[in-house]
Amino acid sequence: MTKNVGGIDRILRIVIGAALILWFFVDQGSGFWHWAKLIGIVPLLTGILSSCPLYTILGLSSCPRQA
Repeated sequence: MTKNVGGIDRILRIVIGAALILWFFVDQGSGFWHWAKLIGIVPLLTGILSSCPLYTILGLSSCPRQA
């Protein structure tokens, strides 16, 4: 798995993903919007693993260039 997520991008993914998952467990709502918060798993995992499949498909990278 190629690392293509770095720096601020990685930090933001982890923070936003964790916040959405935490909000899912704190908010005792129901319905679509309650369950939609579980999408936070995606940015959390891509941030932790430093790899985003969509970035790979699009040929993008937020990692610093190596000389």
